[in-house]
Amino acid sequence: MTETLDHEKVLEQAARWKADGHGVALATVIETWGSAPRPVGSQLAIRDDASFIGSVSGGCIEGDVVTRALDTLETGKPEVLEYGVSDAKAWEVGLACGGRIRVFIEPVTA
Repeated sequence: MTETLDHEKVLEQAARWKADGHGVALATVIETWGSAPRPVGSQLAIRDDASFIGSVSGGCIEGDVVTRALDTLETGKPEVLEYGVSDAKAWEVGLACGGRIRVFIEPVTA
């Protein structure tokens, strides 16, 4: 499941996955600067089997966000990721749009 949906549908799906016994992490865009593919507040829910729903980047960094979210599920520790045009990692994952994006990832606990 990799479609872009509105905020409420992402949260509803995350709640369903959690109710079904899956580990779930939520990634939220918390800051952008310059040309950014998705606005602040955009969300991506990631299930423990790497299924996801929503979008934080229009696809350009989502693979890395999913990987890091799975790590967050393992550790239980939230983290803030930052991708920007001057960041070598951003170029590796495809964020060459000239902007910067910060994403907060947290495990869903309730």
